[in-house]
Amino acid sequence: MTPSRDKPRPARDLRSRSTLAGEAAAAAAEVETALDTPADPTSAAFFDVDNTVMQGASIFHLARGLHRRDFFTTREILGAAWKQAYFRLVGVEDPNHVAEAREGALGFIRGHTVAELEELGEEIFDEAMAHRIWPGTRALAQLHLDRGQRVWLVTAAPIEIASIIARRLGLTGAMGTVAEHVDGVYTGRLVGDMLHGPAKSEAIKALAQREGLDLAACSAYSDSYNDLPMLSMVGDPCAINPDAKLRAHAKEQGWRIRDYRTARKAARAGVFVAGVAGAASGAVAAAVALRSRRR
Repeated sequence: MTPSRDKPRPARDLRSRSTLAGEAAAAAAEVETALDTPADPTSAAFFDVDNTVMQGASIFHLARGLHRRDFFTTREILGAAWKQAYFRLVGVEDPNHVAEAREGALGFIRGHTVAELEELGEEIFDEAMAHRIWPGTRALAQLHLDRGQRVWLVTAAPIEIASIIARRLGLTGAMGTVAEHVDGVYTGRLVGDMLHGPAKSEAIKALAQREGLDLAACSAYSDSYNDLPMLSMVGDPCAINPDAKLRAHAKEQGWRIRDYRTARKAARAGVFVAGVAGAASGAVAAAVALRSRRR
């Protein structure tokens, strides 16, 4: 049943969608065979992707690559980008707009096959993402691997592209937003919600139960205050290229802080770019919602 357009979703429904998204992401998480029996089986590290592992928003780079392959029009994505930028700048988001964007997220792949997106995702990683990986964050991930610990990416990006990034970086696997598909063909709907904020902590919790992880012995890395639920649930949280709110919180809590942006000017620019990238990510969801309604 479609929710009323004049009321935001109840908090209980949002929590249940986050839980469902987290459980779906954990169930879809890949584990490399070589690490099925890790030297340190109860410890792991969890990395956010956007502005933590790589510069910019991965879903934006994915959408741009798909746009070049005629998945949706320039008019659709620019119109949606304006809406998202406006809402973020004035600090107000219409609950109906957010709900519609969520319902339409990844709608641009409706009717396409999983195999098709995975193949194109490999191409888009090579052309738009590989050179954006932060070497410092990559080195941190490698340190965990060298200790015999498993390393997962945890991102709002589609699980297909998240898995490609993890595989290319030699990591254990990834948890990302799960798009519903039937017989290998996408329906345009999500399983639960996007893997964002509380949904990430639900995914980690489900994976920890499945893999026998001790969260107190685990590490988590992110650039965003929105990932506080994920960072707060492990024993070793670390802020990477943090936004202002996360930096302040990390300092207050005595958490590790790593900033791989060079020079003060670049750091300030990085914070701005992070905000724009976030708007772009939301724009993708809104743009695809428009496309879904027009079909």
